[in-house]
Amino acid sequence: MKIIAISGSLRKLSLNTLLLQRITQISPPDIEVEIFSRLGELPLFNPDLSESEQAVVLALKTKIINADAVIIASPEYAHGVTGVMKNALDWMVGNESFVYKPVALLNISPRATHAQAALTEIMTVMSAHVVAKASLTFPILGSITSSQALAQSDEITHLINVMLQELQQAAAV
Repeated sequence: MKIIAISGSLRKLSLNTLLLQRITQISPPDIEVEIFSRLGELPLFNPDLSESEQAVVLALKTKIINADAVIIASPEYAHGVTGVMKNALDWMVGNESFVYKPVALLNISPRATHAQAALTEIMTVMSAHVVAKASLTFPILGSITSSQALAQSDEITHLINVMLQELQQAAAV
């Protein structure tokens, strides 16, 4: 199984990105998780621009289409989806990349409910299959501040394994 993972944060020490990195480290051998780390290179969405002329847009689209599932971990900014995440998703609206694609929406803060709800709505409108049992809130914000602490958390490891199992089951259907 091939999964593409996307962080909605460009911050170098993003906890969302650290979570995705941890997922790549502990995923079982039959699940390949690749982080798409080029969101900051995407031009601002403009329907007058051809996606085929934008190499990074085409790369994102191709990675999503070729994946069996997608994981999105994105922070909440001002009760909404981050601009970089919304921009990336806007580029994917006019194509088939997310149609029926199993998607797990990960949240690292129990307080960040607005962005999670907005991402669920956006993905549903794009005809993605948001896997509710794989879309988990990870108790990271305020309690884990480093990749080492993340790696040492049995609770986080357990939640990652549950998420991967649920996503794998959804992709097998």
